Amino acid sequence: MMRCMGILLASFIAGAATAADAPLPERVEFNRDVRPILSDTCFRCHGPDKNHREAELRLDLAEGYAGTADHPGVVTARDVGKSKLFARITSTDPDEVMPPKSLGKTLSARDIAVIKKWIEQGAEYQGHWAFIPPQRPALPTVKNAQAASGEIDRFVLARLETAGLALNPEADRVTLCRRLSFDLTGLPPKPDEVDAFVNDSRPDAYERLVERLLESPHYGERMAVYWMDLVRFADTAGYHSDNPRDIAPYRDYVINAFQQNLPYDRFTTEQLAGDLLPNPTTWQQVASGYNRLLQTTEEGGAQAKEYRAKYSADRVRNVSSVWLGATMACCECHDHKYDPFLTRDFYSVAAFFADVQEADIGRREPGLLVPDAWQSQRLAEFDAQIATAQQKLQTLAEQLVATNTDWTAELDTDAGWETLSPTEVRVEGDSQLLRQEDGSYKVDGKVAAKETYVATIDTELRNVTGLRLEALADDSLPSKGPGSAPNGNFVLTEFKVLVPKADGKPDAVKLTKSVADHAQDKFAVAAAVDGKNDTGWAVLPKVGESHLAIFDAEKPFLTESGQFTVRLEFQSQHAQHSIGRWRLSATIIPAPTTHWVPTEIRDVLAIAPADRTAEQTKRLVEFFRDQSPRFQTERQAVQSIQVGRQKFVDTIPRSLITTALKEPRTVRVLPRGNWMDDSGEVREPAIPTFLGQIDVADRRANRLDLANWLVSKDNPLTARVMVNRMWKLFYGTGLSKTVEDLGSQGEWPTHPELLDWLAVEFRDSGNGWDVKHMVRLMVTSRTYRQSSKLTPQARAADPYNRLLSAQNRFRLDAEFLRDNALSIAGLLSPRIGGESVKPYQPDGYWDYLNFPKRTWVHDKGELLYQRGLYTHWQRSFLHPEMLIFDAPSREECVADRPRSNTPQQALALLNDPGYVEAARVFATRIITDGGGTPASRLRWAFRRALSRNPEDDELALLLKLLDKHRAEYAADTAAADALLKASGESPVPDGLNRVDLAAWTSIARTLLNLHETVTRL
Repeated sequence: MMRCMGILLASFIAGAATAADAPLPERVEFNRDVRPILSDTCFRCHGPDKNHREAELRLDLAEGYAGTADHPGVVTARDVGKSKLFARITSTDPDEVMPPKSLGKTLSARDIAVIKKWIEQGAEYQGHWAFIPPQRPALPTVKNAQAASGEIDRFVLARLETAGLALNPEADRVTLCRRLSFDLTGLPPKPDEVDAFVNDSRPDAYERLVERLLESPHYGERMAVYWMDLVRFADTAGYHSDNPRDIAPYRDYVINAFQQNLPYDRFTTEQLAGDLLPNPTTWQQVASGYNRLLQTTEEGGAQAKEYRAKYSADRVRNVSSVWLGATMACCECHDHKYDPFLTRDFYSVAAFFADVQEADIGRREPGLLVPDAWQSQRLAEFDAQIATAQQKLQTLAEQLVATNTDWTAELDTDAGWETLSPTEVRVEGDSQLLRQEDGSYKVDGKVAAKETYVATIDTELRNVTGLRLEALADDSLPSKGPGSAPNGNFVLTEFKVLVPKADGKPDAVKLTKSVADHAQDKFAVAAAVDGKNDTGWAVLPKVGESHLAIFDAEKPFLTESGQFTVRLEFQSQHAQHSIGRWRLSATIIPAPTTHWVPTEIRDVLAIAPADRTAEQTKRLVEFFRDQSPRFQTERQAVQSIQVGRQKFVDTIPRSLITTALKEPRTVRVLPRGNWMDDSGEVREPAIPTFLGQIDVADRRANRLDLANWLVSKDNPLTARVMVNRMWKLFYGTGLSKTVEDLGSQGEWPTHPELLDWLAVEFRDSGNGWDVKHMVRLMVTSRTYRQSSKLTPQARAADPYNRLLSAQNRFRLDAEFLRDNALSIAGLLSPRIGGESVKPYQPDGYWDYLNFPKRTWVHDKGELLYQRGLYTHWQRSFLHPEMLIFDAPSREECVADRPRSNTPQQALALLNDPGYVEAARVFATRIITDGGGTPASRLRWAFRRALSRNPEDDELALLLKLLDKHRAEYAADTAAADALLKASGESPVPDGLNRVDLAAWTSIARTLLNLHETVTRL
């Protein structure tokens, strides 16, 4: 390790020295050579941020150098002696020198020489390259034209020839096949696929391989992984308890979009504004779930206004990062210090999203049902059955009314629903409970935690099946109903119906939950009846609204006296918060054998049939359809189908979507980002000022307008940003390395003309915005097909291979590492899409997840072996395998994952249960499919894992290792059994020698952990 650190340190020092000592360019360009220097050292005080600008001097604009009528310039073209800028950066006076020492920045001798040469050559200013609309440049002339297979190669060769370098030879076919397979599908090729390509003598064999992989069903999965990082896709909310949410179908949308080569402009529009399209399809609505991927909170005590501001800022950060490659985040509080983004721009962009309807703080949304074709058909069948059964019931009721039969005698008109009020309410605590004239109750003083309120109802009825409880909403009450601002809440903790027995002692009637207003709401946590938290009754989920709970008796209860008592016990849930005023009522529910007629129906019955209006006749039909004992069987038939449908619906995935508010929220500039400060100006939707404006006629601009502008020729950024990131996928580093930031603090592209050519090609070629076309261009280029072995000359002249005299090699991303191992072993599931899955994870890893406590239970069967793309993404406790291999938590947009190299990663590849299982299953196949000798088995394993045969020394080393492990496990069979027992859910085949299998498992673990196995070469 120390040796590796020494090599890395020497390489870093060499790279730094190379940059500092590099010769000056023959022609100094402002954007390439001067702007990066000034952006780093000067823009902080002389840039876009007016609040920190000194001397009214802006060095990010041409006027700062040439001057204006009001302010003299600091540069005189071709005259260094008269240029104030040069005088200040070369001054020896500590009060005059720029940048000042207090800033902690200094200019190197080379930096000063660059600026000096720029002035001498005329001090030509250029606007920032990324903010200038790209134009298609002419193809450069190259000496070795036969080495170029297309336009990309011409640009690369031109730079290489200037540096005295050349393209590497083409990589061998095995390497090309593996490289393409990893880059286009994220999976290794199978041995027969490698053989087919190696033996294909057709001149277009490589192009055929590219097309086959582009059409692979796994291409969309591979591309989706990167997009998930950009849009911060996760299965959980992020803040507070980081609870799960319904969003998995959005991932399927992204996979399918890449697979079907949906044009990037359409891909953009559907995500930002799919809900605003005319008659949006289900999948366009699912795409609009992009606007819901941010972190949210379900904390009951959260301040709604604060989190609205957080959500708004999050959306601005992400849309600017994903499509503009811009760092607008700082503009939430102040103007950008390096780029021309202003604070008012931040809130103008935020205003585009002011129409996104959000769930109330503290509540979860179920999301839109997203059935597949079979599920849609099954739902249609359920609906047809329900319609038929309901029509039968409707017809019977209409016939009964039409015949005017004397059916009213069947009804018991004396029984009915009866609304009751408590005869006594008391508080068990320090507060005083006061009864108001309007029947409500008021708590005097603050409420202690878990303070108990008891309401008693004494009543009389002959035959009862249950009670309907309602906490009533009323405009006169705080928060317009049960509970009180800011966060009053009470929950039902005990509900008893006490019926006197013959001996006079009360007997509690067993009640079961029937219906509740928030039966699906996990915040209804009071276990009032059956001991289950999710069947309780609480006020919190819908403060200010009526709250219903219906409880049924196990069987109708009847007493001789008809007297019974209902005891209701509530507890406060928040210390130091007043419950305020609330009302409670209970409604008697008659037993099924009791049939009653409401007063309004009795009045209609008293009217002669010929004199009834159509509406009155309709009301009679509806009542007897729903209440007549004659139709009980038919009603039960309808209910049975409806229950079956609901159970089926519960199995269908849901996805959060965007629903537009009719009246968007008001968006103000928040001074210094303070959500409590409403003094800022109101902002309407608008793009950043320096990039132009969206023209809409007499209406407010919306998200659809924003999406259309993002992919228009008026926007210089979107196409550049995307092709730069695509280049990173296939070459390891973007043409501008800072793929997350193309602003002034970003890196000047190594090949700016190539980047512009690619951006215009992407935007304008064919029907425009063709992703697969750009992938095809990049991977069929001669530049892409090079060997990744740097020559000594290239390493000395270009140590980081930025000029691309070779391909780059890099470790596979976290998801693909596991996919690779499972694929080699033959365990990988081919299933595409669906809900997120849970592979193996250490016990106890989720112990600190609260509200509620959760336990990770890994999946079984095929789901356990689905691709890493589908792993459940818990933001606060990212799956440890993903974490150790540098996957992001996805709290924010990540355009450039780091690639670390740590000892823990090797330990994970060797010991993670998923990798051990893959090794054991791989070992089983080596034994059963690899032939009868150890050498033939090793050759089979190498071809499976690395697509090649082993070298002689590799073969000898592994044979020696195999003998060593055989001897060890033969001497300790318990260790062999322990290894196999701990190797996952897949069964160990009968009939294999366990010592032999354990030894070969060790060999398989070694192969899966090789640098070559986990590296894209």
